[in-house]
Amino acid sequence: MPQLDTSTWFITALSSTATLFILLQLKLSNIYYFNAPTPKTLKSLKTENPWEMKWTKIYSPHSLPPH
Repeated sequence: MPQLDTSTWFITALSSTATLFILLQLKLSNIYYFNAPTPKTLKSLKTENPWEMKWTKIYSPHSLPPH
């Protein structure tokens, strides 16, 4: 029964790993990454709401007199 020749296993594993690493790098280099978000200048914009111009009173159930 002949012996199993393992002399080429190291170079096979090494070349396979190198090939997979190169292919992965080529795939990742083609991906478009979005730019980092930049903070926008926030101006204090006052929105004109119709209910802000009127006097309103909100009745809370706890502020009503008991029956």
